[in-house]
Amino acid sequence: MKVEHVELRFGIIAREMEFITAEQLVEALKIQVMEEVENKKHRPIGTILLEKRYITSKQIEEVILNIMKKKSE
Repeated sequence: MKVEHVELRFGIIAREMEFITAEQLVEALKIQVMEEVENKKHRPIGTILLEKRYITSKQIEEVILNIMKKKSE
């Protein structure tokens, strides 16, 4: 369950930081769910967004730093 919570936060924070659009997040979430249902394999939202070229590696790092900062508050 914890992974799902982090994934949700990753997508929301990436959207709040204006790195991705709501439509891009929804598309990545659909891909993630379909893969889990079909393959029983979990891929992080950031990986899917990067593969689709909706987000850069640097932006992923910034989102993760933002998540870590919020956890320490």
